[in-house]
This record gives sequence, structure tokens and C-alpha cells, in this order.
Amino acid sequence: MSLDNLLVEDMKLAMKNKDKLKLSVIRMVRSALQNETLKNDGPLTEEAEITVLSRELKQRKDSLQEFEKAERDDLVQGLLSEIKVLEQYLPKQLTEVELEKVVQETITEVGATSKKDFGKVMGAIMPKVKGKADGNLVNKLVQQHLS
Repeated sequence: MSLDNLLVEDMKLAMKNKDKLKLSVIRMVRSALQNETLKNDGPLTEEAEITVLSRELKQRKDSLQEFEKAERDDLVQGLLSEIKVLEQYLPKQLTEVELEKVVQETITEVGATSKKDFGKVMGAIMPKVKGKADGNLVNKLVQQHLS
């Protein structure tokens, strides 16, 4: 089942269950996907759909950090709920152990030896883990291995 079909089915279910939060998030995701489709002048690939979902998730995580700093617990709870809904549509996330293995393999592939090779490693690793790992965590692990 395509992502759009899945979103439509989940949207119908959320309407029946009167789940306003899930309905709102699904509508936002569908809107973001439609905007990206218009921008690309055609249907999105699965990879492009994951990119859109990842971008939406990242925006919420960034906002979450800001709201936590400002001690806005009311907004934090809402964002945590939105993040849970979004994560349902993304591929299974890699564990830190799995991600560390991918980082080590990529460093070996690229032949990186120092922090100067950081950009080369990140450029090689991000397509492998796109949508499956948080970029900040990847960044941290690569820096640890190159130091």
C-alpha cells in the first residue's frame, strides 16, 4: 500500500475515532507531500516521501528542544504526541549499535583517517541511513570515530 493510501485510510480511522491530534498530523503530512509533488512536477518516489517525513519530524524535534528550554510543558506534550504519530510512517529507526556499525564500515570504505575526512564520511553515510537515523546522532558518532 502506498504512503498516500495508508494516510487516507488512517485519516478516515482518525475521523471515526474523533482523534483530532492524529487527524491534524496526517493532514499536515499529506499537505507537505502534495506540496513536494507540485514542486517536483510529478509523483514522489518512496525516497522523496521519506525525505518529506524526515523533514517534518526534524522540525518537530527542533521545536521540542526550544519548548523544553522555555519550559513550555503544555507545548512539549503536544509535540511529543505529534512525533509519535509521524514516526509510525517512517522506516524502523536504526539502534545506536547498528548505526555505529554502519559508521565504522563507511569510514573503512572511504579510507578516512582524520577529522579532515569528516565531510567525505558524512556524504557517504547519509544516503545509507536516510530516514532511518537522526543526523545529529550520525554526526556525533562519526566525530567520535574520527578523533
